[in-house]
Amino acid sequence: MPVISRGFRGRRGEGPSDRIPPGQHRVDDFPVLSAGPTPHTPLEQWTFTIESGAEPVTWTWDEFRALPREEVTVDIHCVTKWSKLDTVWEGVSLDTLLGHVEHDASYLVAFCDGGYTTNLPLEHVTDGKAWVAYGYDGEPLEPEHGGPARLLVPHLYFWKSAKWIRGFRLQDEDEPGFWESNGYHLLGDPWQEQRYWGD
Repeated sequence: MPVISRGFRGRRGEGPSDRIPPGQHRVDDFPVLSAGPTPHTPLEQWTFTIESGAEPVTWTWDEFRALPREEVTVDIHCVTKWSKLDTVWEGVSLDTLLGHVEHDASYLVAFCDGGYTTNLPLEHVTDGKAWVAYGYDGEPLEPEHGGPARLLVPHLYFWKSAKWIRGFRLQDEDEPGFWESNGYHLLGDPWQEQRYWGD
């Protein structure tokens, strides 16, 4: 049975109704929730790969950090009902990454250290909607929060922002990931309260 670490502490608060989805409350800290132990991959062994049916495209850590980077300020929303406003991240947009491969896929499956996966329609990660982030609040992303790099898809529940990401596979069909195979919603839109199957 996987170890679940829960970081539910700190002040709860109300927030602006146009930024806090239904059923959520605002937090000032950054709770930690993980299934299993925290991976610690040495940067010299870290790679990021896109599998698209053709020859995979892979970057080392230094090559990945040399890609065009963006700084974004976004609100994030966890399925466990907390929201954190105005979080600041640094990373590479999926638009930039997908520009390095030719494909006609409709979905991706992100894969991570520790065996975690999550599925996403490409329309939800393109046009400035998603990043692979390696910085948070002006510092390198800590392992407990998904470092050295995590997916960042802020308009969906935060389990879609997969920690410890190592790449993704592009495909034509949707394929449930880890939490989706265990009852979580295939998409996870917090504004529609899409937490679980049937929501």
